[in-house]
Amino acid sequence: MSAVIESHASRPRAVLVAGDPDRPLAYGPGGALVRRATLVRHVLGVAATLPHAPFVVNLCEDRYRFLVAFCAAASRGQVTLLPSSRAPAAVLGVQAGHPGSYCLGDRPLPVPPDGFHCLPPCLPEADGPIPGVDVDARVAIGFTSGSTGQPAAHDKSWDSFTTSTRQNLAALEDLIDPAGSWLVATVPPQHMYGMELSVLLPLLGPVAVHMARPFFPAEVAAALADSPAPPLLATTPVHLRALVESGLALPPLAGIVSATAPLPRELAATAEARFGCEVREVFGSTETCVFARRRTAREDAWTPLPGVRLAPRPDGTLVHAEHLAAPVPLADLFELHADGRFELRGRQADLLEIAGKRASLAELTRRLLEVPGVSDGAVFQLDPDAAGVRRIAAVAVAPGRAPGEVLGALRQHVDPVFLPRRLRLVTALPREESGKLPRHRLLALFA
Repeated sequence: MSAVIESHASRPRAVLVAGDPDRPLAYGPGGALVRRATLVRHVLGVAATLPHAPFVVNLCEDRYRFLVAFCAAASRGQVTLLPSSRAPAAVLGVQAGHPGSYCLGDRPLPVPPDGFHCLPPCLPEADGPIPGVDVDARVAIGFTSGSTGQPAAHDKSWDSFTTSTRQNLAALEDLIDPAGSWLVATVPPQHMYGMELSVLLPLLGPVAVHMARPFFPAEVAAALADSPAPPLLATTPVHLRALVESGLALPPLAGIVSATAPLPRELAATAEARFGCEVREVFGSTETCVFARRRTAREDAWTPLPGVRLAPRPDGTLVHAEHLAAPVPLADLFELHADGRFELRGRQADLLEIAGKRASLAELTRRLLEVPGVSDGAVFQLDPDAAGVRRIAAVAVAPGRAPGEVLGALRQHVDPVFLPRRLRLVTALPREESGKLPRHRLLALFA
């Protein structure tokens, strides 16, 4: 949707924000509304105040200010770094690997990182043409969550973002009104899923995004109520479960989109019945962006987005897509159907073989979540013990249940050789803002 123009150097250029100048781009409480023309003035004003640097870590919590900061940095040729977490240690690690970087935020921090630049309460404005960027310019670097190891960096060009956004619009075509839609997102914009749906869709599609990042059910309900028309809710299984269990009534929704962790079919079906709309799960990664979709309440198989092709390998799968410069290897194991759809069978590293029997950590986690009273949980392997054996462990949130009760219920559906040898009940799992569960956080519970 972004128009391509020619720069003075005859290099292909693209505008950073598409659509009519009067189209709504962001909104908030009390009827607050920002149109594209205002965003452009804010981007031009902020861009003039940014330090000279090759990289910037965008820590803005207000989603509109994140949009402004991202576009301002891109227009200055600065690459936005997207750490998997805004925790100081994660930010420091990303900065250490990218010399010359600075941090940009929208509020003062108790202990600001080196080179911290804070946006003023009233954003500066300037007149000028719509900010543009080289089509093939690197505009962002996403970092994996490190849930299975150390975070890895992945470059994102503006051309790849434009193409993947076109695919996302196709994936959500019957949930988004071409004349204009409203979106509320619970996932942070620094996460690739949040970046795709709550930043790129408003910049390049007919979508206006809520400025806030609601977390608790009451905050989500309030943000949804700010929407002038039934909005689309982009969320995670953790937030969706909290909404279902809260008992809160929500305004009419255009649909619900979920990602970042497997969505249980039971939860998807309950949410559809409760909120009267479709729950659509999307599949993707920091490496690939979104590349498949499914209606989890009714189907197990995923439908690849247009132009996506999967090539299974013994150790995972190669993902071919128009927005990827080269096929991307994933550790996920897929079973392809004759009609092109696929089902996830876990990861090679998650497969367990004990006493000649096989299982996967993903399947064991699914069984754990099906235990009555368990609202959240995970099954994983501990580090090798002195004998080199990796024991199976589990963490669960199960108010009012004892460990023996949970294991007893799990024993009805799991072979004894795969029962967790250690189970810890906690009040909440140590998830990141995106809902991810880094392995080191799980291990810390058993330290």
